[in-house]
Amino acid sequence: MLVLCGGQPRSSVEASVMEVERRGLRTWPNSKFNLMIKEETMNEAKPFDVEKRLVWEAWKRVKANGGSAGIDDVDLKTYDSDIGNNLYKLWNRMSSGSYFPKAVKLVEIPKPNGGKRPLGIPTIEDRVAQMAAVMQITDRLEAIFHEDSYGYRPMRSAHDAISKAWERCKENHWVLDMDISKFFDTIDHVLLMKAVQKHISEKWILLYIERWLKVPYRTSNGTMVERTMGVPQGSVIGPVLANLFLTYVFDKWMAINFPTIPFERYADDTICHCRTERQAQYLKTCLMKRFEECGLKLNEEKTKIVYCKDSNRKGDSEHMSFDFLGYTFRPRGARNSKTGQNFTAFSPAISKKSMMRIKTEIRSWNLNHQTQLSITQIAEKFNPKIRGWLNYYTRFGKSEFRKVMSYLNERLTRWVKRKYKRFRTKLGKAHDWLVQCATYNRQLFSHWMGGYIPYPRLYKLR
Repeated sequence: MLVLCGGQPRSSVEASVMEVERRGLRTWPNSKFNLMIKEETMNEAKPFDVEKRLVWEAWKRVKANGGSAGIDDVDLKTYDSDIGNNLYKLWNRMSSGSYFPKAVKLVEIPKPNGGKRPLGIPTIEDRVAQMAAVMQITDRLEAIFHEDSYGYRPMRSAHDAISKAWERCKENHWVLDMDISKFFDTIDHVLLMKAVQKHISEKWILLYIERWLKVPYRTSNGTMVERTMGVPQGSVIGPVLANLFLTYVFDKWMAINFPTIPFERYADDTICHCRTERQAQYLKTCLMKRFEECGLKLNEEKTKIVYCKDSNRKGDSEHMSFDFLGYTFRPRGARNSKTGQNFTAFSPAISKKSMMRIKTEIRSWNLNHQTQLSITQIAEKFNPKIRGWLNYYTRFGKSEFRKVMSYLNERLTRWVKRKYKRFRTKLGKAHDWLVQCATYNRQLFSHWMGGYIPYPRLYKLR
């Protein structure tokens, strides 16, 4: 039994790296480098059994994930240029216990509300070390994670969480939309390590998790910021540790105290489905107390009780919409495809915040200053980003997403106007040219392929 932070107790629920070759030599599993490393007899004397194969596989995942350099300014390309020596040194230190992570580079990301979200960027070396630990513990932690926890887990996605939330909104009238204040920055290290030690026995992983938790931030001006709580957002192991923390703080606590109330949780973004407003109010009160016991705090301004209004629910409430994972759930007009009858459904579509973020990024492309490129080059340059938006935001509420793609088509029209001298004073003609281009070459842009093409104008463009 594991009691993490007060309240009722919660129930608990490789092969060699290289082939031994003649003369005692071993080969790293990458024919590109073909690095020969002498077999060291002192390997057996190392205090920690960290397999070389594990470090190599961790590097491959870190490389595939991409990302920028940490405080040492060593990027992926530089690290890869001497990969054999770099990984051998890292493995040697991790095996001997002499591995100490470097400070985490602190980058502050602007938030839509005007605040800033701290993002910690470890060095490439530290990301490899963390990935090695994550690969070792993922399977055993997956076995104890709740089925309605979706964030940063294999074979689960934000779309799964949104789909389940939509299904449950149809069954339950009320939603408790929770917001935990500065969750990643306020995780209690003592309580977290208590949960870690419950499921992880490898001494090297326990040692390095403690070091990763305590390593300081370094700001852009070189100032070191000591850390006594929280896990860095942006680290490889941070999401896993955050999930484990909330598994005991929230998921298992809910299963014991409110087993009939379903929820969806993606990291700290959580909604609970209640039958009545009174039930939602009581749950909110209990959760505020529970989080305080565990060193967390609900943001009372952002935490709200929402009424899932539709054609069959005639009531009213102060809040009748909520945002979840970039989508807004609210009453929307809908039509029955079989009967043709119009009705009101409580359904998800891209949120206004997400739309504004996409529009801001489109503006940052400065298409008016990309006139040296052809329309084909423009498409090749920005299609990966457009395709990502389409893949995420058209799963639910496709028609609402048209608004932001119409904005993209408008910016492309203005690019055409600036690109070709014959359209410099004729925005309408530029739009007609783009319409014709989309008609004959719909495969050019990803959003055109998705059906978001510019339509012939019904009014005069100036």
